[in-house]
Amino acid sequence: MDYVNGPGRNHLFVPGPVNIPDQVIRAMNRNNEDYRSPAIPAMTKTLLEDVKKIFKTTSGTPFLFPTTGTGAWESALTNTLSPGDRIVSFLIGQFSLLWIDQQQRLNFNVDVVESDWGQGANLEVLASKLAADTNHTIKAICIVHNETATGVTNNLATVRKILDHYNHPALFLVDGVSSICALDFRMDEWGVDVALTGSQKALSLPTGMGIVCASPKALEASKTAKSVRVFFDWKDYLKFYKLGTYWPYTPSIQLLYGLRAALDLIFEEGLENVIARHSRLAQATRLAVEAWGLKNCTQKEEWFSDTVTAVVVPPYIESSEIVRRAWKRYNLSLGLGLNKVAGKVFRIGHLGNLNECQLLGCLAGVEMVLKDVGYPVKLGSGVAAACAYLQNTTPLIPSRI
Repeated sequence: MDYVNGPGRNHLFVPGPVNIPDQVIRAMNRNNEDYRSPAIPAMTKTLLEDVKKIFKTTSGTPFLFPTTGTGAWESALTNTLSPGDRIVSFLIGQFSLLWIDQQQRLNFNVDVVESDWGQGANLEVLASKLAADTNHTIKAICIVHNETATGVTNNLATVRKILDHYNHPALFLVDGVSSICALDFRMDEWGVDVALTGSQKALSLPTGMGIVCASPKALEASKTAKSVRVFFDWKDYLKFYKLGTYWPYTPSIQLLYGLRAALDLIFEEGLENVIARHSRLAQATRLAVEAWGLKNCTQKEEWFSDTVTAVVVPPYIESSEIVRRAWKRYNLSLGLGLNKVAGKVFRIGHLGNLNECQLLGCLAGVEMVLKDVGYPVKLGSGVAAACAYLQNTTPLIPSRI
């Protein structure tokens, strides 16, 4: 029984954790089993090969940690860097702020490049820092691909071009927690050295698995990195990879079966179709926001996120009241504004295993809530704008053609 049960289904539209497909729930509904039996290593081997596909890498080495994205962050940093190493890191919202806090607490020398919340990473500053760093004191560039607090997506291809332009050897570390499996992500093509994601985002799994993928360059760096690590040490995993047993400690059996089902669903739809679906749902959401007469927190179209939209409310409305009312009256879960944008924005998550009609239900709920809190929205305006766009752009379901 739910602690606070409501009729029907909860409409979950926070930018993670997201809706879990029934097929994944059924796959995880199983007893424990011996992870040292032949079955689990055999499945793990196929999972590691298939996980590489969502990062778009053939040369990367993936690690499946029983952790959250925060643990994946720590794994990326401690396996490749030493205390005192200089890092350039971009502060553009709450989650990049938290990663920077972790970097500082791990005793790295963090060179913070801050932008207004709602803007992307200032890559002109990056270029100037790399140009001046002729002695190559910068050991890593850390960037959040998709900042969920503000709905901002950074251009990773441009970061790689800047690094190459200055022939700089710094490692390229990317938080892809709310982007991988939803936005276009090309680990090999963009020369990303460590990429990471979390199970509760576009993979549409429960929280509890942090997936890290390391390039050959990152693996080489791990041999000399002096940061203390134990639970997140790649060396332990690599040892068991060679043995063919894969696990240095007990994995979450149920999450492994869930990951198998989640990847199967993504590959059945086609990864490029998944990315296109996220783009389509995001544009429909932005059209609805425009029809309501509200503004996107993201200041330029080039930074618009296809996994979350942060909606700015008028000064006379407290955005947390929108989130509270949505949950209490309509069983609709929206994202709160965080830190600098607390009270100023609410967030609509549109990522994971989600379709057009689900999104339209959310948009209808938002309209009712806006009316409830005194915003003069024309009921049906956002839904109509989204419907018109989706009706003209939604393809047939691939498996039903």
